[in-house]
Amino acid sequence: MSANTKWTEGDVPDQSGRIAIVTGSNTGLGYETARVLAAKGAHVVVAVRNLDKGREAVDRITAAAPKADVKLQALDLGSLDSVRGGADALKGAYPRIDLLINNAGVMYPPKQTTADGFELQFGTNHLGTFALTGLLLDHLLPVEGSRVVTVASMAHRIQAAIHFDDLQWERSYNRVAAYGQSKLSNLLFTYELQRRLAAKEEPTIAVAAHPGISNTELMRHIPGSGLPGFRQVAGLVTNSPAMGALATLRAATDPAAHGGQYYGPDGFRELRGHPKLVRSSSQSHDPQVQRRLWAVSEELTGVSYPV
Repeated sequence: MSANTKWTEGDVPDQSGRIAIVTGSNTGLGYETARVLAAKGAHVVVAVRNLDKGREAVDRITAAAPKADVKLQALDLGSLDSVRGGADALKGAYPRIDLLINNAGVMYPPKQTTADGFELQFGTNHLGTFALTGLLLDHLLPVEGSRVVTVASMAHRIQAAIHFDDLQWERSYNRVAAYGQSKLSNLLFTYELQRRLAAKEEPTIAVAAHPGISNTELMRHIPGSGLPGFRQVAGLVTNSPAMGALATLRAATDPAAHGGQYYGPDGFRELRGHPKLVRSSSQSHDPQVQRRLWAVSEELTGVSYPV
């Protein structure tokens, strides 16, 4: 691809022989990511909380690409029991994993907690992702070219900080700031994981991506989203799910990608467009915060890493 060309689905190289696990892939960005990887020859695992919607997604993918190799796995990132059960099933089925794409997440819900009592956004978007990655990592480490791709968000800059004194928002709740904390956590996690992988000279890399503003199911909790015509108007100023997924796909498959990189849209303020290398906030690169969050995450999830 030349420097002047826009990166598209067509730039995804052949994925034959690769095992790709995509969380939250029954709809939106995750579905589009799974669809493209399957069409390019990967064996794709649709890892989702709702198995009925998951089956529909598998059927849609295989209808569009009859030779696609797609399997379904129950996985609820809002339950550490489900994460452990899902990870055990995946490790039993796949001795080697090439791609783990941490896509699943929730955005701006009313105050709720996970099955383990964590604030829903932090518990699902970060702690569930942290636990799943740690439990599966042994099956990625021996695989040349393997990658952990975590989907972050522009929201890592919006009212975002890691509230170590009240991670679960028990004193007060601001759903925008809580989402910002969870998405900042995704980046802190990615950079610390990459540092650890590099220190051990492992072949696996950790990469992050964000979709800009994407018109997906995640928008259902945005104020006004229930008004007539909201989704149509949103479609005029946002990336489609297929476009939003391109940053994830580039992070997962571009042969030129390196560990610790971050991909997002090339348009105005990264709101929409084709994927390119972008920069995250200075806060996300703070090594002290990265290490502290890592230690807290191991403690809260009971998952320790082999790196």
